[in-house]
Amino acid sequence: MYLPLLWKVTLSALLVSAQAPTRTLSKRQDSDLPQFVTTQNGNFMFKGKKLDFVGTNAYWLAALNSDDDIDFTLGNMSAAGVKIVRTWAFNDVETIPVNGTWFQLISNGTTTINNGTNGLQKLDTVVRLAEKHGLFLHLSLTNNWNPRPLLDNPTAGLSISARDVTNGTNNTLPRNTLSNDYGGMDVYVRQFGNGTNHDEFYLNPAIVAAFKNYTTQIVSRYVNSPAIFGCVDPNHLVASGNQGFFCADCPKLFPRKPVVVPPPPQVSSTPNSKRRRGVPQPLTKKKILQDRKAAFKKSRKMALQKRTEPNAGGIRIRGRWVSTETKRQSTDDQGVGPAFDGSQGVDSEDILGISNIAFSTFQLFPDQNTYGVDDPSLPKFNNTVNQGLAWIRAHADIGRLFNKPVILNGFGLVTQSNAPFFVPFNSTQAPFGPDSVNNQTQAPFGVTDQQRDDAYTQWLQAGLAAGLQGMLQYQWSQGNLTTAVGTVISPTVDGTSVSPDVTGTGVSPDDGYSIQGQGFDQAVNIIQQASQQFAADVSS
Repeated sequence: MYLPLLWKVTLSALLVSAQAPTRTLSKRQDSDLPQFVTTQNGNFMFKGKKLDFVGTNAYWLAALNSDDDIDFTLGNMSAAGVKIVRTWAFNDVETIPVNGTWFQLISNGTTTINNGTNGLQKLDTVVRLAEKHGLFLHLSLTNNWNPRPLLDNPTAGLSISARDVTNGTNNTLPRNTLSNDYGGMDVYVRQFGNGTNHDEFYLNPAIVAAFKNYTTQIVSRYVNSPAIFGCVDPNHLVASGNQGFFCADCPKLFPRKPVVVPPPPQVSSTPNSKRRRGVPQPLTKKKILQDRKAAFKKSRKMALQKRTEPNAGGIRIRGRWVSTETKRQSTDDQGVGPAFDGSQGVDSEDILGISNIAFSTFQLFPDQNTYGVDDPSLPKFNNTVNQGLAWIRAHADIGRLFNKPVILNGFGLVTQSNAPFFVPFNSTQAPFGPDSVNNQTQAPFGVTDQQRDDAYTQWLQAGLAAGLQGMLQYQWSQGNLTTAVGTVISPTVDGTSVSPDVTGTGVSPDDGYSIQGQGFDQAVNIIQQASQQFAADVSS
């Protein structure tokens, strides 16, 4: 459902003091002011230079058990060519944990900010050490969902996601292990509202005020930090942080204003330099179906060429190879699909039209969302890659339409070896975990490490060619960390003592997208190469 009122109220909370400041380079070069990332002519700028980047996600940074662990992790990211790290600037609890990090207690209609050493001081450390390593931080202020155990009445029909703790489910992991288990909108709804309607987060004045109070606390701490890439204050850029879904042909609350799209650059001899395409057009159902039809036609032509080659597996007739028949399907008999039809309640094109929004964000997680319609002539993996490529280009075009930068702020694939740890974002159950009810009956899930690397490489190159300004892999992982009882770093420590284990055996949390021990070197190498290519494009 597309909710105009919902967005108006949301923005009033998110844009706390960001009243569409005019960002000019001359102002930011004033010697009396820190240097911040700005936007100019559809690009990110930093200290007068264009900023394009490859980065990563590490939502758990502030939950690490020592300052040395944070320093160690950020140093490794920087060495891999990472420029920007997206991390959680929230950590909500409904009861105070015995050990571990928490930022805000939300309980019985009241909130308490934790400014202690296990609270926002940990986030202060992350910011300080990011500055040390020359990294930018993209701060997320809340989660869309926060599942919890069905404690009292599991048949009450709650519309918010809830954790199933019955026997046979994979919910034995400690709090904060999962990326969506750090609190979020549902916590506010449970503690301030009636506990049954997720959208109360946007509409309940008490909830809006509570969230605004928390964002103000974060803004006041880091308003002058040059390490903050995006936040909610006049010195830093503002984005909605949405997943990038569209509502083609929907009426727009913020109609596009004419912009001057810069002319395409001259074709460079650099293999991976950006080559912007023609003038972009607004997204419509007709355009989506036409582009899909053209893509299907191209894939069938390529498949035919491969099958007519010698030994290609076709049918040989009198010395000639001919293609085997493939199923053909109309490109419009399934509609535009859930990524484009507004069913997700989001219209990224409309959001980017808001004057306060400095840049657009989107995500790419084919294991959890559908981004197109499968071409019946292609294998599943090829469809996954191709739909990702089309998704990237669609968002790059929208950025050019509004002359604003666009970031793919999270992309990932679950590998077969990582499937037992995979937990969907709006859930707390690992469907392929060792104690899952369906574990023995499920077919093998996920891609191979090689397929993951292939997809990542193609998506990164496509983002560069299409004109994205940034792409963030999901997610970084780190070993050799300090472990402590009741915290998110595994393996968990036995016993009740809160003293840390300093042997360095800990590993960062994993919800199925971690690369620790799952082709880590190859994945980091891809990130590093892509970072070099993005940097080369800036200097060319």
